[in-house]
Amino acid sequence: QVQLVESGGGLVQSGGSLRLSCAASGSINGFNVMGWYRQAPGKERELVAHITSGGRPNYADSVKGRFTISRDNAKNTVYLQMNSLKPEDTAVYYCNLDVYYSGYTKYWGQGTQVTVSS
Repeated sequence: QVQLVESGGGLVQSGGSLRLSCAASGSINGFNVMGWYRQAPGKERELVAHITSGGRPNYADSVKGRFTISRDNAKNTVYLQMNSLKPEDTAVYYCNLDVYYSGYTKYWGQGTQVTVSS
């Protein structure tokens, strides 16, 4: 069973930066995608960015040019560097892992709060 542990959330002023980390425990076999979703109060959970096990990233339009996703496969860890943060980036950020091996399995982290003050 894989568990995802997130860290790095917090309070930052508009224009500031934060770096989120998510480490997956246990072994991950086969093709997989690690990423970040976020959910603001009263809104649906939305994709922020994800990256394949081969290193191919994908970003939501709202964060392109400001956020950078990366991963260390040896450590089963994904990172989200968030720059030029805006108040509208305020949300709970959830780490996600999709594993395509012997079927399909989705895992979620517990979430970490990111608050951007104006």
